[in-house]
Amino acid sequence: MKHLIGKEFYEYKHSKTRRAEAKQGLLFIMPWLIGFFGFTLYPIASSLYYSFCDYSVIKEPVFVGMKNYLNLLTDDTFLKACKNTGYMILLGVPLTTLFAISIAVILNSKRLKYTGWLRVVFFIPTLVPTVVACLLWIWVMQPETGVVNNLLRYIGIEGPGWLASPTWAKPAFIMMMIWTCGNAIIIYLAGLQDISESLYEAAEIDGASFFRETISITLPLLRPTILYNMVTLVVGVFQWFAEPYIMTQGGPNNATMFYSLYLYQNAFTYFKMGYASAQAWIMLLAAFVVILILFKFLKFGESNNY
Repeated sequence: MKHLIGKEFYEYKHSKTRRAEAKQGLLFIMPWLIGFFGFTLYPIASSLYYSFCDYSVIKEPVFVGMKNYLNLLTDDTFLKACKNTGYMILLGVPLTTLFAISIAVILNSKRLKYTGWLRVVFFIPTLVPTVVACLLWIWVMQPETGVVNNLLRYIGIEGPGWLASPTWAKPAFIMMMIWTCGNAIIIYLAGLQDISESLYEAAEIDGASFFRETISITLPLLRPTILYNMVTLVVGVFQWFAEPYIMTQGGPNNATMFYSLYLYQNAFTYFKMGYASAQAWIMLLAAFVVILILFKFLKFGESNNY
């Protein structure tokens, strides 16, 4: 009997201690919870509601149902922004990924000297503030005095107008994207260094070439890292705003009107907040679909035998 009473007392005291610890823990995370509900969850829920409203910020929102979403389907500028963003995802992201992996594989080679300094060289562009980088690339891409066109003239090629050309403006942004992929290179290097050297030694004994080792060992085992970097790039492209806003304002002829830039214009230039909210939710769904495709294409999580 005494044993049972003692056990019940211990359980009661233990549960009381746990409740006190839970209250203290809740008290400590309360500032974060207030910030999350007030500055994250509430704005997200509000934007979903406003996406079904005619809302101009200065007036009360008026519920209009699916009108904003239907209007977007016939908005030429919106469709152009979708096309431009899709161009960057389908061409810019793969090219940036290919470049980053190639540089990482080269820097991971033990035969190459001064790899530490080279890593610094490729990482430095990521430390440059966005505004400074944009101003730098405006100068680099100048048709007459820019570095790129001057280099092309040395090999007998007359360079295009780049940022002033509807045809070449997006390729110029892809070049800038590649220039700032230092973070991805470092992450790929970390992934490469996790691959066991014994796999490459076994492949060399079997007479495999460097290309065969890359295809059969490096890329399959680097797949989770590739997925992470590609998802990061895709999300970054959907959120691209500062670069086109500073460098081209979406021109020429809407050639660089990317999704987030047009969303910003609708929200804060034209004060069509309901229309912009509908764009934001379409962007969320589009990014979700693209990321699902990447997961499916890279078959992340599938077991493999190498």
